[in-house]
Amino acid sequence: MNLGFYNTNLPPHLRVLKDEIECYARDYGLDFYETIFEVVDADDLNEIAAYGGFPTRYPHWSFGMQYEELKKGYEYGLSKIYEMVINNDPCYAYLMRCNHTVDQKLVMAHVYGHCDFFKNNAYFGHTTRKMMDEIANHAARIRHYVERFGEDEVEAFMDRCMSIDDLIDIHSVAIKRRDDHSKYDFSPQATGDDPAEENVAPRFKAKSYMADYINPRGALKAEDEESKRANSARAARFPEHPEKDVLLFLIENAPMKNWQRDMLSIVRDEAYYFYPQAQTKILNEGWASFWHSTIMTQKVLDPSEVIDYADHHSGTMATSSRRLNPYKVGIELLRDVERRWNMGQFGPEWENCTDMEEKRRWNKKLGLGRQKIFEVRKIHSDITFIDTFLTPEFCKEYNLFSFNYQEPTQNYVIESREFQKVKQRLLFSLTNFGKPWIYVLDGNHRNRGELLLRHEHHGVDLKVDEARDVLTNLQYIWSRPVHLETISDGQPTVLSFDGSEHTQQITGGTDDANRKSAPKAK
Repeated sequence: MNLGFYNTNLPPHLRVLKDEIECYARDYGLDFYETIFEVVDADDLNEIAAYGGFPTRYPHWSFGMQYEELKKGYEYGLSKIYEMVINNDPCYAYLMRCNHTVDQKLVMAHVYGHCDFFKNNAYFGHTTRKMMDEIANHAARIRHYVERFGEDEVEAFMDRCMSIDDLIDIHSVAIKRRDDHSKYDFSPQATGDDPAEENVAPRFKAKSYMADYINPRGALKAEDEESKRANSARAARFPEHPEKDVLLFLIENAPMKNWQRDMLSIVRDEAYYFYPQAQTKILNEGWASFWHSTIMTQKVLDPSEVIDYADHHSGTMATSSRRLNPYKVGIELLRDVERRWNMGQFGPEWENCTDMEEKRRWNKKLGLGRQKIFEVRKIHSDITFIDTFLTPEFCKEYNLFSFNYQEPTQNYVIESREFQKVKQRLLFSLTNFGKPWIYVLDGNHRNRGELLLRHEHHGVDLKVDEARDVLTNLQYIWSRPVHLETISDGQPTVLSFDGSEHTQQITGGTDDANRKSAPKAK
């Protein structure tokens, strides 16, 4: 697909609506990049959505599967895409041609909320604002590899890369993990001109008759030996510290061909671009819903459109017993924050008040609500948003509870309505999105060039079949046996794949003689 295929000139009535809604959005204080709306048919919108919003993206069979799912859902009336907006400068947004005018208004207002969030939220600060162009460049490079090396080989390698695209360090964009090495450092240690100097302790300047006193030979010899031991230990650790960004470690160290390294880099770059959207799903959708609700009900909604708007808005906010609706949780928690800061229901005085009747009447009329939610939009992710602003009163009002799987009945049952339990479960589900934390521990395991990974266990065991699939793909890229340390059924376990068969070994302790091997599985 090509963006040039679409006519970006909106019909006159939609152009008028766009200008009007954009003006209202700016009046409310929203700050966003130029936004380009494109009107497309339902089939085209499903195709764009299947590509993650980028019609210029590289081809892959998984996008075709996603397209078929979206297409059938739309044809059978099970689902419908109302809005699609891209974090880019300018922002691109898509309108479905067959939607009613009230739907187009709602989508435009919703889009401006998203665009403001993309531009100003801290978690999107590292993302490139020219991703539409970069995605097109990625697609061109991959198509070149397809022409050069064959579709089957390139697609098979892409399958392996996409299966491990979540093995990145989502916090590395804000936390410095490695020391910088200056290209202007010409010291012997940096250039390697005099390796012997690396293991020599520093000498203090002294005149000849004071040399033995200032630089005692015994002390210098001990320091030299200690320095050698430290350097030897440093060389034995590869990497020096556990690395969360497994993809970066593979790009830098795995024995891949240049085109394979480039493809894995492409997958990694796009993973870092899309990750903030997952980190802020509740807050982002809540913010956009807050503003489409505000703009529609206060500014642009005609009396004849109220019923249709209420029907579509309520459908978006509908809750389910099976999962939390991020739109509903986000908008209601933002409204709660705005109300509390308008009424002064925050701070030590509010927290220390034990008179429930006084709390019910509490209203300091501070009017700080709108200012506060703009601050929330700027600095928070879903985890920090819920951790900071979720209250027992909110949980009680919206009937939030935690649930768990019960083995005897083989059903999910309500576990608790206690606030701390509900909050803990909700935050746990959002932390790394329930996916396991995997680190590179050793790139030269057993001194045989094998790769050792570690799973940071937080009470939930790995799904062994999925872990084996990941190990298979990692082994193909690393070209040597790959091992994964984890906890399974309460016991320290190592999952391994050597290229031909999978093994699962219960380590128990550090004594190899006491280790027991589980049955092998191919």
